[in-house]
Amino acid sequence: MKRYLIERDIPGIGQFSTTELCGAARASNQALATIGPTIQWQHSYVSAGKTFCVYLAASEDEIQRHSSLSGIPISRITEIPQIIDPVTANN
Repeated sequence: MKRYLIERDIPGIGQFSTTELCGAARASNQALATIGPTIQWQHSYVSAGKTFCVYLAASEDEIQRHSSLSGIPISRITEIPQIIDPVTANN
């Protein structure tokens, strides 16, 4: 599977209550269960008006399908072919 960064413009999401965020996570999890093992949600970062979500998926089509099923819009999909971190310096 490939790694993707999904940007979602959602005005005011940074002020969403825990209950509202749980509802979004539930909608995402239901879509993931419907699609099956070809897509995995790793985590999301929430800012004032946008989320940045990290997914593993077989293709961008799977990401689009997830968006359609969950009702959570996508602003941009970026494939992430490599990751570096502080440990990378030790290689």
